[in-house]
Amino acid sequence: MGKWLTTTQFVSFTVKDRVARVTLNHPARRNALSWELLTELRGALLEADDLRGVSAIVLEGAGPDFCAGYDMQSAYARYAAEGGADSPYRTGSGSFDDDAWKLERFQELVRTPFSLHKPVIAKVHGHCVAGGTDLALYCDFVIAADDARIGFPATRAMGSPPNHMWLYHVGPQWAKRLLLSGDVVSGSDAAKIGLVVASVAPQQLEHEVVSLATRMATVDAELLATNKRIVNIALEVAGAAAVARIAAEMDARAHLTQAKKDFDRDVAAMGFKAAAKRRDEPFGDGTVRPSW
Repeated sequence: MGKWLTTTQFVSFTVKDRVARVTLNHPARRNALSWELLTELRGALLEADDLRGVSAIVLEGAGPDFCAGYDMQSAYARYAAEGGADSPYRTGSGSFDDDAWKLERFQELVRTPFSLHKPVIAKVHGHCVAGGTDLALYCDFVIAADDARIGFPATRAMGSPPNHMWLYHVGPQWAKRLLLSGDVVSGSDAAKIGLVVASVAPQQLEHEVVSLATRMATVDAELLATNKRIVNIALEVAGAAAVARIAAEMDARAHLTQAKKDFDRDVAAMGFKAAAKRRDEPFGDGTVRPSW
């Protein structure tokens, strides 16, 4: 079903010992999620799901970070270029419904690991923030380096997670603790609260991920699919799909707040990086540390 992918502009793809390795490969942008990267990622993940010689999938990021979020640099450039209502196609930067429509289109791409038959392990190192967490939490397992930084700082001024799997991983109180502050947790603390299944020293991350992937790869792929899908159906019965749909609309609603307008004004005046620095300064190092 389709041609074997080896590499594309933003994603690399290899197979060894029945384990497909799909790598976000745009380290210059810290593997930020643009429409183009996500489209290529979906193609690679579907290819891995199609291949009879693959039983498990590892999703990782090239360079110092797993994923630094959605690619806001390209997003703001696109918004500026879209301008008025001359385009015959929806742009996603007009009405509330246009915004929700755009977010739902992104959801279809980001949700791909969840919808596959084969299990996907997110191998998280460095920063896994904002959209990076949307992608990681749709995987079946997240294994992190102890010093990884995981969270959604954008909730301080820019919106709300448009996929919102947080509740299903850490429960309501920790979901609120992280999202109402925008604070991040280390990989080791993420393991304590159930946000990731395990954390290990950075030099052990590759071994830990490969060990789990190869253990699963010894199991009949159709049995793996059976057990993955019943858990995912249980998540859907518990409302995960409906919450994701509502989350996109809530994110669109959040984009209408004064905080988002102020942030966009700062972006226009000083650029995204400086605006984000100004947003985050009142929060110090922005890290929450469980007391146990």
